[in-house]
Amino acid sequence: MKILLNQMTVFRKGGPEKLSVLIEDGRIVSLSKQAPTLSDAQVIELKNGMVFPGFVDVHVHLREPGFSYKETIATGTRAAARGGVTTVCSMPNLKPVPDSPANLQPQLEAIRRDAVVHVCPYGAITVGEKGEQLADLEGMASQVVAFSDDGRGVQDRAMMKEAMVRAKALGKVIVAHCEDESLVGGGYIHDGVYAKAHGHRGNPSASEWKQVERDLALVAETGCAYHVCHVSTKETVALIRQAKKDGLDVTCETTPHYLVFHDEQLQEDGRFKMNPPIRSKADRQALLEGVQDGTVEMVATDHAPHAAEEKAGGLEKSYNGIVGLETAFPVLYTHLVRPGLLTLGQLVDLMHTNPARRFGIGSALEEGAAADLTVFDLEASYPIRPEDFLSLGKSSPFTGQTVYGKCLLTLSDGAIAWQAEGGTQR
Repeated sequence: MKILLNQMTVFRKGGPEKLSVLIEDGRIVSLSKQAPTLSDAQVIELKNGMVFPGFVDVHVHLREPGFSYKETIATGTRAAARGGVTTVCSMPNLKPVPDSPANLQPQLEAIRRDAVVHVCPYGAITVGEKGEQLADLEGMASQVVAFSDDGRGVQDRAMMKEAMVRAKALGKVIVAHCEDESLVGGGYIHDGVYAKAHGHRGNPSASEWKQVERDLALVAETGCAYHVCHVSTKETVALIRQAKKDGLDVTCETTPHYLVFHDEQLQEDGRFKMNPPIRSKADRQALLEGVQDGTVEMVATDHAPHAAEEKAGGLEKSYNGIVGLETAFPVLYTHLVRPGLLTLGQLVDLMHTNPARRFGIGSALEEGAAADLTVFDLEASYPIRPEDFLSLGKSSPFTGQTVYGKCLLTLSDGAIAWQAEGGTQR
């Protein structure tokens, strides 16, 4: 099967180029300035289409197995494709928790059966994500992208140190949800302006950065490769910036909602409820500076779908988590690139180049590589409407916003995983 993306603007390191992209047997065969004459290719022409390497999201909750009423491998990967994402890393808060080769198998079987983009599972750090006993890291190592107990921080220092020692021996990254549960104090939104004005229990910034501080000391001791999930506080950014200067093998991610919102913009609605919470203006500014100077190298979505009733309890009683796979690129392009806070190249680095390099996943947009790519119309504007989402989860703080950047096409291994209406084929 041959596919020709005919005379489109292709985003490359040296800048955008008008090229034709020929794909055969799932790989990019050529990138040429002249359109090849082919009689046996499916030709796709998309007006205003810009071709990007498929985005890589290293923090996604696909919910299957165990919680398929919230999301499935099928619905979650289709949502990813609609957002231009061709590789996702799936978090282990599942049933069964993937803490052994046997418990990993149900997820692997669902991926093989239903995924329309690449899914790279995480193995749990501890058995059942309970923080009491280390999981079978050695047994899972060949089948997982890294190790994480996302959803819970590893509370015991000695256990985290041993996990780091074993992960280093296996050549794997420890991916940490950093939350000191002793400091949360029952808080469920940021301990800041909105919480104080509206009588909500606040979650202090220290619940995150204190555990990051602990873990960075362990990284210095062990030499482990370490990655911090969903960074939300200015203190965490400062700690990671210093750790990089000290030569530690540390990376981190933040999310679109922490880069766009601050706590004074909260609403009494479950679509603003997640963990960590949306924090202060100062935290948002520090995160922006972090992505600008390279301290924060990745944007992930923490896509965490729930059933409608689970998000109907306002800020206090709703479950933590929002969806983001289908909105991440247009939201960031609209809020950060168009106003000049980031270049388009920086955004591509955040959503493709850096996560791909760190975790050894994804495919570059070059000849010989797997045809994992996406096409966006950057001039197309539209309102974000949850009823349009392919994800089973519909809760988004970006609902109603008008954004720029419409995904027209996504290919995964050369197969069409998503195609919007319109465009021409022959």
